[in-house]
Amino acid sequence: MKNKIKLHGALKRYMCWPVYLAILLIGVTAAVLFIDVKAGAVAAAGTAVYILIAVLAFRKYSPAIINDLVGFSQQYEDPENRMMDNLVIPYAILDSGGRTIWSNRKFCELTGKEPLAHMSIESVFPEISENKLPSWENGGASQITVNYKDRILRAEMKEVAIGDIVRKSEILKEVDGEVNLTALYLYDETELRQYIQSVEDVRRSLLIALIDRKITRYFSEFNGLVKKTEKDKYLILLTKESLEILKERRFNILDEVKSVNIGNEMAVTLSIGIGLNGAGYLQDYEYSRIAIEMALGRGGDQVVIRDGTNIVYIGGKAPQMEKNTRVKARVKAQALKEFMSSKEHIVVMGHKITDVDALGAAIGIYRAGKTLGKSVHIVVNDPTTSIRPLMASFLDSPEYEPNMFVDSEHAKELVDSNTAVIVVDTNKPSYTECPELLKLSRTIIVLDHHRRGSEVIENAVLSYVEPYASSTCEMVSEILQYFYDGLKLRSNEADCLYAGIIIDTNNFTTRSGVRTFEAAAYLRRSGADVTRVRKMLRDNFDSYKARAEAVRNSEIYKSYFAIAKCPSEGLESPTVVGAQAANELLNIAGVKASFVLTVYNHVVYISARAIDEVNVQVMMEQLGGGGHLNIAGAQVNASVDEAEQMLKKIIDDTVVE
Repeated sequence: MKNKIKLHGALKRYMCWPVYLAILLIGVTAAVLFIDVKAGAVAAAGTAVYILIAVLAFRKYSPAIINDLVGFSQQYEDPENRMMDNLVIPYAILDSGGRTIWSNRKFCELTGKEPLAHMSIESVFPEISENKLPSWENGGASQITVNYKDRILRAEMKEVAIGDIVRKSEILKEVDGEVNLTALYLYDETELRQYIQSVEDVRRSLLIALIDRKITRYFSEFNGLVKKTEKDKYLILLTKESLEILKERRFNILDEVKSVNIGNEMAVTLSIGIGLNGAGYLQDYEYSRIAIEMALGRGGDQVVIRDGTNIVYIGGKAPQMEKNTRVKARVKAQALKEFMSSKEHIVVMGHKITDVDALGAAIGIYRAGKTLGKSVHIVVNDPTTSIRPLMASFLDSPEYEPNMFVDSEHAKELVDSNTAVIVVDTNKPSYTECPELLKLSRTIIVLDHHRRGSEVIENAVLSYVEPYASSTCEMVSEILQYFYDGLKLRSNEADCLYAGIIIDTNNFTTRSGVRTFEAAAYLRRSGADVTRVRKMLRDNFDSYKARAEAVRNSEIYKSYFAIAKCPSEGLESPTVVGAQAANELLNIAGVKASFVLTVYNHVVYISARAIDEVNVQVMMEQLGGGGHLNIAGAQVNASVDEAEQMLKKIIDDTVVE
């Protein structure tokens, strides 16, 4: 600012005295040099020191002096400015760095500062950082809410030309039009916010009342008894005849509740758990309790009916909402630490045909166990080509035990009463690498991001299943941040966790939320290298050709569904290639869902993918599988042609609905 504002009049002449004195000293020094060289040298040194000090002082204090003069002009030289001083709204002028040049009386009363106190506005209102100041790029104005003591203030900032402020000044002149300051206005909105909060409370009560009325009227039509047990829970008694009618109507109450809107930004969803054909009322109630837990664990917005050992799912087409709070992750991390601390040995296993997400999550738990000084082993029976490059970084390193990875037989010998078995990336006992381990240990912990199905690990002491998470690696990365202060991931361990997120999100294009990127940022800070991970995840030539062959021979069924058969001959990990092909098919315009069938060990593996219009999880559950709304799979003991026909029948039924 100092280079673009010039002083005027007597003040200008006064400020030029150091220049005049410097000229005089130079002349005197020249005269002394002419008389005596040594004396002239001393005089020259003194003159140089003086000039240096004068220049530094000018550079240091000139901006402050200019700011003081601008504030002085604002405060005294214009009647309009004196009116601003008496304005009932707190008002201040800031320089380009966010420091106050001048402020009116109300602003001084609010902050307790002097009118010309050069303080950083961020030191008083942390929300108003320098990058929040207005500029011509954002329209020359900005607005932000700040909290100060017990008040809520709305800060409005406008960029103003300095010439408008000092245009009548007799001490400043030649103001450059490009120099701009910021005018800050503060409006107290404390009472307004309190009134708005009161309105929100009334709206919330009205919303609950409307839902209560809708649920009561709906089930009353079927002679159902409705009793509200908590603010958001109901107990309903129905006859079997009424239940059959509700099943025919597909429980349209789910859609009716979502249609209730009185200005709420998020739609309300309903979860229903029903139990029947138990040995008595008590067992029916227990069935319904298990059913509602499954409905909530699967993301809500659905009905789960438990009829003895049979389970039926209806609805479940709304995506699971990402939770903003990390309180649950923090609580689970502390619980996990307590269980692991109480055991001497830790055995970690994922699902059959361990993939990158399961391995990465297991590596994260391995580091947590080692931090506690425990013996940790990871169960991997037949490593696929997708995880071998990741495992190699541990097998080839002398820093890790040779028996870090064990097979099922060795794992059975390790597990005893003093061992904790941790299952990652699956919650189905039959899908684990070694189901027998679940019977050998009383301390079983489950960490998974797949929706719960009818088959669950029921004897777990800790079950952390979050369908909103993109991957188990994301969940484990969050846990590690709250697990132990001294925990430090090594770079190859961070690589594995990062690779798991990359694979399950398809390079952050699927199911990626805010917490997904936060987990990735934590892993990058821990040493994960994107280039190194990319090299480890590259396909071999045969796998690439097989994936291309599957895409080339795919069929578009019912105009929207892509079905392909992936060749498996000569491939070490055909199921992985099938999953990759399913992802590729979603890039075709018009395809709503893709299904790739792969034969492996005389079993047909189906990889199902969708973007947002089709719930492939519900479809795969009809084949005994499961997963997420847009990522799911199933295993079918049939020929590939028979499996294809079964899949097409499910698609036909889905399209009819």
